[in-house]
Amino acid sequence: MNPPKAVSLIRLFSTILLISNLLWPSAAFAVQSGASLFQNNCASCHPNGGNIIRRGRTLKLKALNKRGLNSSEAIAQIAREGIGQMSGYADVLGLDGDAIVAEWVWQQAQNAWIQG
Repeated sequence: MNPPKAVSLIRLFSTILLISNLLWPSAAFAVQSGASLFQNNCASCHPNGGNIIRRGRTLKLKALNKRGLNSSEAIAQIAREGIGQMSGYADVLGLDGDAIVAEWVWQQAQNAWIQG
């Protein structure tokens, strides 16, 4: 006896989803949030928007404005390409990851890095 059509479609869909996740894991699921990208790639040197390497190079609004980094686009460029001692993270952040984390950093700077 053949299974009902709905069960066959569910099995087919599940198989396609599994194969796509195996072949393209980053594309098949979840775009990371700015918060998770920051936590995974930036927070070790920039905890709460600070900077453990160079105190004056924080991600606080006053420091960003002082260096002319007064937009998420400017922050994204640094996240992507690097600046000074900091290497670029384009490969690590993935497609559009620089823009996503930069927008999150810019919002945090606007809110004085008050998490929540």
